[in-house]
Amino acid sequence: MSPQVAVASRPARTASRARAGSERRPQTRARRDRIGASERIGILGGTFDPPHVGHLWLATLAADALNLDRVLFMPAGQPPHKRGRQVTASAERLLMTRLAISGDPSFSLCPIEMERPGPSFTVDSVDELLRLYAGARLYLLMAADALAQIDTWRDPDRLLTLVEWAVGPRPGIAQPDREGLRRRFGTSASRIHLLDGPSLDVSASEIRRRVAAGQAIRYLVPQAVEALIVERGLYRRPERG
Repeated sequence: MSPQVAVASRPARTASRARAGSERRPQTRARRDRIGASERIGILGGTFDPPHVGHLWLATLAADALNLDRVLFMPAGQPPHKRGRQVTASAERLLMTRLAISGDPSFSLCPIEMERPGPSFTVDSVDELLRLYAGARLYLLMAADALAQIDTWRDPDRLLTLVEWAVGPRPGIAQPDREGLRRRFGTSASRIHLLDGPSLDVSASEIRRRVAAGQAIRYLVPQAVEALIVERGLYRRPERG
């Protein structure tokens, strides 16, 4: 997916939710009222090389703010913005993503970009998801650094007409202001939701660098992802520019 998201129903998150993990959270009245009507679905795309706690937190932040029923994690098959470096094999990234989200029943794996040949352009994926989830209200999730590069994406203006955007904070990147969004996108700027909350200074490139240097990545990625990286010897060699 441009730098830029079998599924399970998502109970609405609340500040008073019960223990995380094995217990399914009770449905709120708003969630119950939506059963049989349109769902609210977040889409989080990316290379996920590897998936890390920053991805999980962005999905959680958006789910809380927008009362999403579920979040689809959509690994890119051929990331068009990563042609300058070697990307881990699709099967490895797909498995790492599956492991990363396995602890939350409201997170689901969406492999459509892996299954489609050619570069993974978000606008093409959204077209497909709109057909798959007819009647659902879709939100494309991204961090502020992705929004800052949105004009390098394929057809961003059309993308915004197809799906609403939810933009999370990113350390070192200023959240956009509403006036700037209106200047760039006109009336469609009202379809961009700015998420308020803490941001995590975690990046996949830093995780790969640490693994290559023999440094710890515990707590930067889910435990199952760390175990797979060690088991398969991923990222052991320093990346070439």
